[in-house]
Amino acid sequence: MPSVLAIAAHPDDIEFLMAGTMARLHARGWDLHYFNLCDGCLGSSSMNEAATRTVRLGEARAAASLLGATHYPPIERDMELLYTIERMRQVAAVVRQSQPDIVLTHSPVDYMEDHQNASRLAVSATFSRGMPNFKTLPPFPPIDKPVAVYHAQPHGHQTPLGEWVQAGLWVDVSTVFAKKEAALACHASQRQWLDSSQGMDNYLGTLRELARTAGKLSGRFELAEGWRRHVHWGFCEPDFDPLGKEFGAE
Repeated sequence: MPSVLAIAAHPDDIEFLMAGTMARLHARGWDLHYFNLCDGCLGSSSMNEAATRTVRLGEARAAASLLGATHYPPIERDMELLYTIERMRQVAAVVRQSQPDIVLTHSPVDYMEDHQNASRLAVSATFSRGMPNFKTLPPFPPIDKPVAVYHAQPHGHQTPLGEWVQAGLWVDVSTVFAKKEAALACHASQRQWLDSSQGMDNYLGTLRELARTAGKLSGRFELAEGWRRHVHWGFCEPDFDPLGKEFGAE
């Protein structure tokens, strides 16, 4: 069974950016793995940090279960995710454990540092997957297989400087959007937080609007998710493009 590992910064990032593609892969027989690096502890203006962490972990587990994915626990607090060797070893352990054919992660350039550092850690951890002398935390043996890394669209489909980003591959998520929306709805604590912190007074409506904008950028679909493939060096052969093989002909 082929495997896809989603590596994102916070609880709800996978739902906003990746869940439609994951749902479509699952329907085609792929094994799903769900990994948020941060614990969501700062994502509330009404609960204290400990309560927020507990609530958001439960929400993430519920969303992963709804998608049919294996859930991996977070490794860092919000806003403290840095590109360090210890964090890389922890992310690499999950890469080796899940043995992915595809890794989905954030855009390398996005509006906030947790997203960008999650992307960097995902890339480096995947690159080290087959290095016998690179030790993971906890220890897992190296894996010898090609992996393709794909970067999601940045938030709002724009760079932090407002430049529009055009994906190399658009995946039609119209038929699975209800599942994507239901997975985001598992993160009920974020309704109030996203309104107060980012002006998303209807976060499920924002989800649809982002998918609709992606559909317009694709020029073909009503609702979409966009992906850019990381260069192949150190990861796979030049023509290894499993996401393109699954959806490129649509």
